[in-house]
Amino acid sequence: MTGKRIKKAYEGIDRTKFYSLQDAVKELKSRAKTKFDETVEIAMNLGIDPKHADQNVRGVVSLPHGTGKTVRVAVFAKGDKAEAAKKAGADIVGADDLAEQIQAGKMDFDRVIATPDMMVTVGKLGKVLGPRGLMPNPKLGTVTNDVAEAVKAAKGGQVEFRAEKAGLVHAGVGKVSFSEADLVANVKAFVSAINKAKPAGAKGTYIKKVSLASTMGPGMKLDVAVLVAAD
Repeated sequence: MTGKRIKKAYEGIDRTKFYSLQDAVKELKSRAKTKFDETVEIAMNLGIDPKHADQNVRGVVSLPHGTGKTVRVAVFAKGDKAEAAKKAGADIVGADDLAEQIQAGKMDFDRVIATPDMMVTVGKLGKVLGPRGLMPNPKLGTVTNDVAEAVKAAKGGQVEFRAEKAGLVHAGVGKVSFSEADLVANVKAFVSAINKAKPAGAKGTYIKKVSLASTMGPGMKLDVAVLVAAD
């Protein structure tokens, strides 16, 4: 964002104030003036050190009203499982042929799901898929025999989250075109999932800061105490 645009975006916004979730959503929606449907993003600063294994925060959450984003799903499966994935709406289904496409740099998808028997093949793609956060993982439900359910979940608004180096978690929780009620419900679901994912090694204040912003809009600090109490 340019300096002028940032200045305009923050007009009338009190940057020292902590907003209620409802007020922040109302402000974001009223200020969205771009020609495209902006994404509403949440950023949460957690009191953790992800370098320690017992302080990792990672998981998935199904947002009640979806993300508003079209998610392209690739599935590694054979036979009946491949057919089930196709019927469930997977965009790309394959086995060794799909692995070859990925090795060649062709990755037109946002999520990868695999059946357990395909993990020998998928494991060889770790250097390609890993850095992009696309490696299937049993804990996230992306290594499963129930590929149909996993595809439906990915397409239906399931969001993966993972704490980064400084303990920051961020994700898209909807579009500015969503109703206020739907955005509020999605944010609450996301915060609740982060709260439940509190690692055993986390000491002191767990959720330190929470802010909400749209793609081109201002970031607004949320009142953490009220937000967490409502969980």
